[in-house]
Amino acid sequence: MGTRAGGRRTGPKCIAIVGPFASGKTTLLEAILARTGAIPRQNPVSSGNTVSDHSPEARAHAMSVEATFATTDFMGEQLTFVDCPGSIEFAFEAEPVLAACDLAVVVAEADEKKIPALQLIMRKLDDLAIPRILFLNKVDKAVAGVRETLKMLQPASSVPLLLRQIPVRKDGIVIGSIDLALERAYIYREYAESEVAEIPGDDKARELEARFSMLETLADHDDHLMEQLLEEIEPPKDAIFDDLSADLRAGAVTPVLIGTAEKGNGVLRLLKAIRHDAPDVEATRKRLGAPDGQTVVQVMKTIHTAHGGKLSVSRVLSGQLADAAELYLSNGDTAKVSGIYRMLGKDQSKLTSAKAGDTVALGKLDNVKTGQTLSSAKGGIRPLVALEPPQPVFAFALRPKERKDEVKMSAAIQRLAEEDPSLSLRHNQDSAETVLSGHGEMHLRVVRERLEGKNQIPIEGHTPAVPYRETIRKSAQQRGRHKKQSGGHGQFGDVVIEIKPLPRGSGFQFSDTITGGVVPKTYIQSVETGIRDYLKTGPLGFPVVDVAVNLSDGSYHAVDSSDMAFQMAAKLAMKEGMAACSPVLLEPVMKVEIVTPSDATSKIIALIPQRRGQILGYDARPDWPGWDVVEATMPQAEIGDLIIELRSATAGVASYKATFDHMAELTGRLADEAMNANGKAA
Repeated sequence: MGTRAGGRRTGPKCIAIVGPFASGKTTLLEAILARTGAIPRQNPVSSGNTVSDHSPEARAHAMSVEATFATTDFMGEQLTFVDCPGSIEFAFEAEPVLAACDLAVVVAEADEKKIPALQLIMRKLDDLAIPRILFLNKVDKAVAGVRETLKMLQPASSVPLLLRQIPVRKDGIVIGSIDLALERAYIYREYAESEVAEIPGDDKARELEARFSMLETLADHDDHLMEQLLEEIEPPKDAIFDDLSADLRAGAVTPVLIGTAEKGNGVLRLLKAIRHDAPDVEATRKRLGAPDGQTVVQVMKTIHTAHGGKLSVSRVLSGQLADAAELYLSNGDTAKVSGIYRMLGKDQSKLTSAKAGDTVALGKLDNVKTGQTLSSAKGGIRPLVALEPPQPVFAFALRPKERKDEVKMSAAIQRLAEEDPSLSLRHNQDSAETVLSGHGEMHLRVVRERLEGKNQIPIEGHTPAVPYRETIRKSAQQRGRHKKQSGGHGQFGDVVIEIKPLPRGSGFQFSDTITGGVVPKTYIQSVETGIRDYLKTGPLGFPVVDVAVNLSDGSYHAVDSSDMAFQMAAKLAMKEGMAACSPVLLEPVMKVEIVTPSDATSKIIALIPQRRGQILGYDARPDWPGWDVVEATMPQAEIGDLIIELRSATAGVASYKATFDHMAELTGRLADEAMNANGKAA
């Protein structure tokens, strides 16, 4: 374990700053950079001049919308901090970042409403086995005591929240903290290092009680410490620090430090805890299973800069990396480094090389994507990180206002998708729409703003078309004759067809009962082709499904009949026959699985019928204390903005998955509206 005084030097560390929306992550990073001298002063977020949240979109919406990297030096050690967005809509930004980090600083506050959001973050850290420290922010504004606050926050954490500091108060105002391991008080000074002081007499009993509680938790993993406590022997401070460090690295506890980032209070103690206790790149390399003896680089984020081109922000997990080095992907492709840069928000400074532990931006790795693993070994190595974006929950169809921008828009979206792999783009052939999908209304709003701002492409967007279908309720028989004489060979095709409804989900079936060659076999295929072509747009304006058509009779002309003539005859027969079959509109109905905090379940259940949904049931979410899963069926037309209402009801944390379930008849006003929107009268 590291020593306290002076400490041993370790390799560069990479620290993720995570936490619920508006918990103070960007402010904490700003305070850290000011305290370590990376920037001349700490700027408030409201100034629009912070190192993080530097994009126009982040500043316009006063929220982090992407991960921001900033490298600084503290007491002779290099630390890279990554400010990760707190909103669930941008949560995927943290996925490729966290995997390659040594530690996460979880920024939280005494706000019960944010516990579900905190639980989502803690669960992700559990899944990735990332050690973490919790920084209890805004202690100057907290009404409850810190131990009461920890009891409130504990359900969000699968491991004990271990209080390392308690506040010092004067006239009810927090003026400093007491370090329970050092048994020393620190009196806050705004934007400056705290003043070391003796523990106030009034706080001594409280400090002893809190310290004993901390030692009891540590003793759960240290039998010798347990014996010392039982025998009332004071354990050496070095042993306590060693236990704190070991338990943090093993993920057995989450140490809790306190402060107010807005005033720079508590930041130095946090930095020292990171320096002393955070694991280094060797532990991260082992956790990811990276091989030794070669250069291994993990790509954490892709950035397209206005003037410098593409940058791949990466962690060097092992080995050395020089400019112009050649690296290999797992598929055997090569990538040549063209520039190595140290990051400080949007600014970069050029380096000649990088070593194990460094977090740097690598220039112009054009064929490299976020989440990929690069290696100096020819042929590459297996990917160390598996990125699986969650299912999109919000979409819009978009097109440039001017047709000349179509190619430009396509290229811009491709770049945005490289920067944000959670974006999904598809072309809907039925509606001829380009549909962009993401994780919420704000997520896609930011994408649109980047298209229009950064890329100067005016965009038109609208709700994607619902893939309605139509079918029939009755059977009919219809003759269709196509006859045309225009000099020379004419055109002649004559068919009699029987149209019948099929059970839902059967699709289309074609058959023939032709006898005596009244329609030659050569043209039977032409009839089927004509029918299939007609079914692309039925009498209500939508593709036709669940229909059987049998060719039962017809006639031909030895000279004038042709493939095209019989196709036309089949289309005429379908057009006239379908009108007599009582066509009806079908809408897709989805099975929806909603995950929600239990205290909002009743709200979710109440809103489902308002969207024509049917509740199938609900139950506790397995292994997620305080969460439920609600299952329902709901028309796809009602799901478009469902996520907005779900998040509004759950302080921004609910989500859902939807899969196609069945097609259902749609009649009345809603059917009229669907057909009118499609350009067809009822």
